[in-house]
Formats: sequence, structure tokens, C-alpha cells
Amino acid sequence: MPDHTHLFMSIKPDVRLSDLVRDVKAGCSKWINDNGNASGRFVWQEGYGAFSYAKSQKEVVIQYILSQPEHHRTRTFREEYLDFLHKFEIEYNEKYLFEWVE
Repeated sequence: MPDHTHLFMSIKPDVRLSDLVRDVKAGCSKWINDNGNASGRFVWQEGYGAFSYAKSQKEVVIQYILSQPEHHRTRTFREEYLDFLHKFEIEYNEKYLFEWVE
């Protein structure tokens, strides 16, 4: 998707999520910029969201990720993200949400 990406992975308990996201963003940014895959210099927004699922839901999550283009025809990333925050009862402050680029 042009305004977000999904990563589906498992991580060891001793890996800090913030460190993993930092490393993934740094590596991707370097690759994108070194290979000229963006118009101008590519940078990530500061924030990120992380959601966990039970192992038994693996196939459901994979299908959800694969159907991104289809379901974003009717729902924006912003709508989807806010729905997740509400669905998982995650408290948030609007000022800490992503910059919306739509």
C-alpha cells in the first residue's frame, strides 16, 4: 500500500519491539534510497502500531494482509487503524497518532 505496510512475524521475548521496528525502518530506508525506489528521499514517519494474534489465527492474519488492496477500496488506512485501536481497547491520545497522508 502506498501509505502503510504490514509485517507479520514472530519475535523472541528478549527482542524489544521498538528496536526491531527501528532496525527494519533503517534497513528499508537505506535500501529504498540506495536503489532509487522513491521520488525524492524516502523516510518513515516516527510512529508505528503493533498488534498480536494467537497462533491459531495465523491464516486469518495472512489473508487479511493479502487482501489489503481490496479492503482499502472502501476503508482508508486511518479508518482501519482507528478501528483497530477501538477493537483492541487501546487508549490513545490523538496527538501521538501518525501524520495522515491521504
